[in-house]
Amino acid sequence: MKNLAIIPARSGSKGLVDKNIKPMNGKPLMGYTIDAALGSGVFDAVMVSTDSEKYAEIARGLGAEVPFLRSERTASDSASSWDAVTEVIEKYKEMGKSFDTFCLLQPTSPLRTSEDIRGAYDLFTEKKAKFVVSVCETEHPLSWCGTLPEDLSMDGFIERAGANQRQKAKKSYRLNGSIYIAVIGAFAEDNFFYRDGSYAYVMSKRSSVDIDNEEDFLYAELLMNRGL
Repeated sequence: MKNLAIIPARSGSKGLVDKNIKPMNGKPLMGYTIDAALGSGVFDAVMVSTDSEKYAEIARGLGAEVPFLRSERTASDSASSWDAVTEVIEKYKEMGKSFDTFCLLQPTSPLRTSEDIRGAYDLFTEKKAKFVVSVCETEHPLSWCGTLPEDLSMDGFIERAGANQRQKAKKSYRLNGSIYIAVIGAFAEDNFFYRDGSYAYVMSKRSSVDIDNEEDFLYAELLMNRGL
């Protein structure tokens, strides 16, 4: 089975400008994901999907391959990561290269480890899965969450029976956006991951830190520096 790692690193970040190449402890942010992918030992190719020649040069210097840049369509704000994945698979086919699975690794998860990636692939193999999606435990029970009306009334926000039952609440989990594995044939038929044949790979909260803004960046850097 041939496995492809795809690291999406578009240059048009608005929340934190150029976050994918922003230095964290002297290394471009996406370098941590490239290192984790290469160190996992499960991929036949580790590639970065980007629209920027500058990003491409940095990625190549970090050990990833960038055989082509994104098209104008997948470089736009409206394009999803799955649009980029589809383009990558098609481009490789045009180059005479085919893969059985792909793994999407967001570069904004610098604390995700090679062990996390191997663990996700082990689960994928063990379950004979079509898809594996990484998750982590939620910070609070789902019973503490709800929507608010315009007048901000809390009436009915929490059910009376469960108001003081936090310790008895079942564990709940959320997507952490770090690892998405798919059989390429199944993805081509239907790119909806949350269905029969899909399984969750549970990661620690530390490994699940996702960088969207400056505060996230500083927090991840702090955890990394302190070895927490």
